[in-house]
Amino acid sequence: MAVEGVNSLRLSQTKNLIIQVITGRWFVVFASFLIMSASGATYMFGLYSSTIKTSLAYDQTTLNLLSFFKDLGGNLGVFSGLINEITPPYVVLAIGSLLNFFGYFMIWLAVTKKIPKPKVWQMCLYICIGANSQSFSNTGSLVTCVKNFPETRGVVLGILKGYVGLSGAIITQLYSAIYFDDPKALILLIAWLPAAISFLFLRTIRYMKPVKQNNELGVFYKFLYISLGLAGFLMVMIILQKKVSFKQSEYIGSASVVLILLFLPLAVVFVEQKKSQKLAFVDPFSVKIVTDQEVKESAAKNCDTNAMVCVVEVKETRWWQNIFSPPEQGEDFTILQALFSIDMLLLFFAGTCGVGGTLTAIDNLGQIGTSLGYPKTSISTFVSLVSIWNYLGRVFSGFVSEHVLTKYKFPRPLMFTLIMFLSCVGHLLIAFDVQNGIYFASVIIGFCFGAQWPLVFAIISELFGLKYYSTLMNFGGVASPIGLYFLNVRVAGHLYDKEAKRQLIEKGVKRKLGQELNCVGASCFRLSFIIITAATLFGAIISLILVARTNKFYKGDIYKRYRSEQVEVEGATAEMTVVQNDGKRGKEEAKATVM
Repeated sequence: MAVEGVNSLRLSQTKNLIIQVITGRWFVVFASFLIMSASGATYMFGLYSSTIKTSLAYDQTTLNLLSFFKDLGGNLGVFSGLINEITPPYVVLAIGSLLNFFGYFMIWLAVTKKIPKPKVWQMCLYICIGANSQSFSNTGSLVTCVKNFPETRGVVLGILKGYVGLSGAIITQLYSAIYFDDPKALILLIAWLPAAISFLFLRTIRYMKPVKQNNELGVFYKFLYISLGLAGFLMVMIILQKKVSFKQSEYIGSASVVLILLFLPLAVVFVEQKKSQKLAFVDPFSVKIVTDQEVKESAAKNCDTNAMVCVVEVKETRWWQNIFSPPEQGEDFTILQALFSIDMLLLFFAGTCGVGGTLTAIDNLGQIGTSLGYPKTSISTFVSLVSIWNYLGRVFSGFVSEHVLTKYKFPRPLMFTLIMFLSCVGHLLIAFDVQNGIYFASVIIGFCFGAQWPLVFAIISELFGLKYYSTLMNFGGVASPIGLYFLNVRVAGHLYDKEAKRQLIEKGVKRKLGQELNCVGASCFRLSFIIITAATLFGAIISLILVARTNKFYKGDIYKRYRSEQVEVEGATAEMTVVQNDGKRGKEEAKATVM
């Protein structure tokens, strides 16, 4: 009987631990890792763009137009941000799942010719809808984690966006294991896998009380080491799979290791939850909205004329008020105050030039490699290198910028500027066709593209507060498709087709209707990337103006207000507990009196 009692107690403790793990905020982070690791389909365009181009007989300009709408959808997250302001995160994730499946499934049907060939505008709509799901998954999980861990937001952004950067290599391994050698099936995998993962964790992703733990940063470093192990394994597999012909069974083995490394953070979650108490979470529907009139009445009741302290009336600024009279940097801006601020305009313009340029290079890597005479296996290597270094750039900018900001007060906008200058080196390597330069360009551009996003999102959260962060973060993301349209569609695509037509005329060949244009030689992209380099340099100069405007702010304690708010919340919770206990004692005394 004693043994059964001990076993029953252990079973009960294990059950309670599992419940605490599933309802804890570290499990929210783990679930976000899985969602992010499957939400980077927009970065894999180089792997399936040639399939679309061949199956539907598109020229480069049309393909780049598709690329533009893909990135427009991927970064047009204002709608997901606004929805997230008024609904719980699971609503945003559910909408994202539906958009992802519909958009990419329709593209798969078109490529496999299971439906009549869609018109170009229809394909643009499909890829825009499918890619737009990424903004919903980003908003639902990333914004939630930033609000749950406000004092380590740079680290949170870095590692979560890092998993997005790895997603291309992760999905490629899973695709090879499941479908082996069917390029069109990659689009089908992109359709169902991210949708299924987001749907699985609908009720897991939620807002929780931001309680600072002493070892909080240390836990994120454990997650970082695991993700570095995953990135290292993927890099080894990429190199081996390019040199040795893998069978499907061998791909299944490598995919199994990837899955183990993806779920390994769950062990860290168990250990951390075992150390700490169960953390309460905030149900968005239980939040009581207090009106100005209620604040006045509360102030009148709680103001003691004999006391030295009186409750101060606080008026909330409505979204249409004081648009051109914003608060100080770091306070909670309204949406319009932030959008019309000089700091946001400077950051937006710099991002348009910097992110737009690197994304143009990434989306055209396949065509760049072909025009410069690289073999098909090397082109696949370029895409994989971009994916790995995209990840390294994200975690580097997240963790390193947080470290140097905390220790040396090194402003994040200055690191953003330095990253933009570095990306110019990658653009010039492509422009002047340096021998084997595209390998180095893939590394540099992948790193710089990845590094820019956590910095942009962190800067927005720091300068304009977290109150409307889901909307403002997604507004910052709109810089990417705008820059991509001008630099990719109007510059790179147009100049590529122009050069291809010139080469056909020189050869005396007349282009047939529907024939795709193929350009050969360094001249195909030379002028395009010289223009992109100039645009990026101009964006870096604009970014330096933002550095000068925010230097004083970053020299101070930018997280002070979140620590003070936490103390107030804890104090209010303690006071509420005392009141509840007093109430219970009063009821017990009343019962005793009656008896």
